[in-house]
Amino acid sequence: MSGEAGTPVAVLGLGLMGSAIAKTFLAAGYPTVVWNRTEAKADALVALGATRAPTAAAAITAAPLTVVSLLDDDAVGAALRDVGPRLHGQVLVNLTSSTPEQSRRRAEWAGRHGAEYVDGAVMAIPQGIGTPDALLLYSGSESGYRTAEPALSTLAEQGTYLGADPGRAAAFDASLVSVFWLSFFGVALGISLAEAEGITGSELVPFAPAVVSLLPDMMAQTAAQVEAGHYPGHDTSISSAYTAFSTLRDVIARHGIDTGVLDATGEVFRRALAAGHGADGLARLVPVLTGDR
Repeated sequence: MSGEAGTPVAVLGLGLMGSAIAKTFLAAGYPTVVWNRTEAKADALVALGATRAPTAAAAITAAPLTVVSLLDDDAVGAALRDVGPRLHGQVLVNLTSSTPEQSRRRAEWAGRHGAEYVDGAVMAIPQGIGTPDALLLYSGSESGYRTAEPALSTLAEQGTYLGADPGRAAAFDASLVSVFWLSFFGVALGISLAEAEGITGSELVPFAPAVVSLLPDMMAQTAAQVEAGHYPGHDTSISSAYTAFSTLRDVIARHGIDTGVLDATGEVFRRALAAGHGADGLARLVPVLTGDR
């Protein structure tokens, strides 16, 4: 693979993300071969200049680089079940969400068939693919990644190779998405409480940046303290934070709003307090979550 526009790229999977990936390759001048189990999903891309492959095997044979974006690892396994012999000498980039263990197994399978396997995590929505806001993380075969890098760079200016462990990108993804999902539930709880108090969610929005801007510094401080094994409570102690947290929980409960997420969080606080960590800073909750292993 030359790594230049003009080299064919195959895209397996044409959901919202796969379609966005294929469109971006086409816009960058890469001849793009597409395959999807439901053939009609390729129609719009064919109209833009893509070539429709009748099977996943045909798509892989038509291009030295294959990018996979399917629903889950089971869907990847089904799509690639009979294509192993076609992968020899190919670069296979799997952008399907998967667990670290699934990524490692998929890399081992691809390696047995002579392919260079790169696992990727897409930290973007489909509309962000090809824009400066997109972030893609990669791990696995470094030579495979370097070969595919020119094409992959069209998908995201922020493309980062994390190392040879094929599961590393998936592990980064899971860790960062944990922050996203629990942040979303914080948003949902905040809007629920505001509406119960006669405040619209839109009225909160102008004040949200003041809260959200605290997260990067909080994450950096927490990471540093966990790595050092030192949890000073000079800013906020677990004991004082739990008091404020309990007050918030009571306010939300009085409005009949579901407190399940808060109750689970409260249990972590109580375990930390029972273990004698009340004077420590909030970062001490990390080893409590992991069972101090």
